[in-house]
Amino acid sequence: MPLKRHWAHFRYYDCSFMGSEGVEYLHELLRRNYNFGPEVTRYQTLQLLRKFLKAHVIEDIKGRHGTEDFEDNGHLYRFPTSSPMKSFPTRPVLRDSSDLPRLIRWDDYEELPQRENVAPLKSSVMTSDLWNKRHSVAIGDVNECKLIRRKEITPKQVDHIWKSMTVAHLQRVLGLHSLDGVLNPTHINGKHIVHNVFSVNKTGIVVLENKAEDMPYWVGSAMKCLANWPNGNDSKQPVYPGFERDVLRTVADYFQRLKEPLLTFHLYEVFVNILSLLHEQQVATEALQVSCLLLPPASRRRLQLLMRLMARVCQNPHLPPLNDAIATRTLMVQTFSHCVLGSVDEMDLDELLATKLVVFMMEHHNTIFQAPSKLRCQVEEHLSHLKRVQIKYAGSDTDFSTSPAFCKQISRVECDEQKVVGTQTPLQALLEGLIADKELPAKDKRKRLKQFQRSYPEVYRSRFPTEESRAAVAPEKTPRLKPHLMFFNLKKPFQPFQRSWSFRA
Repeated sequence: MPLKRHWAHFRYYDCSFMGSEGVEYLHELLRRNYNFGPEVTRYQTLQLLRKFLKAHVIEDIKGRHGTEDFEDNGHLYRFPTSSPMKSFPTRPVLRDSSDLPRLIRWDDYEELPQRENVAPLKSSVMTSDLWNKRHSVAIGDVNECKLIRRKEITPKQVDHIWKSMTVAHLQRVLGLHSLDGVLNPTHINGKHIVHNVFSVNKTGIVVLENKAEDMPYWVGSAMKCLANWPNGNDSKQPVYPGFERDVLRTVADYFQRLKEPLLTFHLYEVFVNILSLLHEQQVATEALQVSCLLLPPASRRRLQLLMRLMARVCQNPHLPPLNDAIATRTLMVQTFSHCVLGSVDEMDLDELLATKLVVFMMEHHNTIFQAPSKLRCQVEEHLSHLKRVQIKYAGSDTDFSTSPAFCKQISRVECDEQKVVGTQTPLQALLEGLIADKELPAKDKRKRLKQFQRSYPEVYRSRFPTEESRAAVAPEKTPRLKPHLMFFNLKKPFQPFQRSWSFRA
């Protein structure tokens, strides 16, 4: 929007624009945009600017908004200093793929090199004794082994695997470190994902188990009539001028009266994040493939049929114009965009976001409503891995037949108890090994026991509750009495010194 200084009421206002300038600029911008086209009228542009004023995207020079109408004249407007609108979601770059949850795949294991020019094996039957005799030198004694079959995977576990792997795949495609604030996993149903992948007809449309959830028969007939015009009138109703417009109005009334958009309120943030990927067609298509799997089957079926109807109507050269002032493509997008995407808050910006997303989905609907082949292969490989039998050798500590396939939730008290037990067990083993060491001198053993007592007093106290129990393991050194001085052990009593005579000359 070109902004400059304007004078009004003997004052000047910088960074402002007149209402007529705003309408002129935005009208030309919309006409050049491929999402709208040259069919956009000046009145429609004025209506859009009035929505912007109501949502406080713009305001008049006195700061008023919401109650005033945008006027196509010399009235002055400006942009507010801070936008009250919800910030458009940014797509952080995923730098470390290790943050994403990942399941084991057979591709991760290194293949053993194949030997070349190996002579084919003889077809002679070899007995077990002969086999052991021939190979015992090369491989040693072979322990007895048996095949262990895992417990059968229940449908509930299959749904859980599809749910967890689909959410992880969506996070990877969107390039997000976390789906917090974008998708709540509690709103995802694994049964819906499995149904959307496998319960489809030959054209890829979801087939519902409960026919009561499907669209009424008259709505489906009206959609077939428009999609296959002029050969879609199965009921052989009389065709009169404007008949196709009445049929479109009937279909539009049904979708506009739905209580929730087809993409649901819970997945609104997911599809808004995909809007930032539309410039990358392949990535955006894959993201929409995964996201549409999360929809309830009834919503996915309605969305598939609606997108196919819109695409066929826009590409049908035999269909008369459905509106005298608006092109058929623009009319279809404006009529059904708010039926596809919308938020609970009903923001005015939703209509622009929905228009952009619906145009992309309409152009690529054949690819979007296919199950992602990469995700499907990963899930099938993981399920086949869980169903494979395992080999257990005699004497092995792990018994795969009794090990649970999934984790069991425990209380916080049990978790704290397991932490204490898991920490004290190796310390107790260390203390017992120190006590049982017979080669360690008694002096060094007492010294190390005192160090252990200072470092781990609780473990030490549990092993030696009394001094007697400690003394039984490492007795204190008995003090050695020093011998009496020889000075006090003289047998003869003390006698005074007597001078002896000298015979020296």
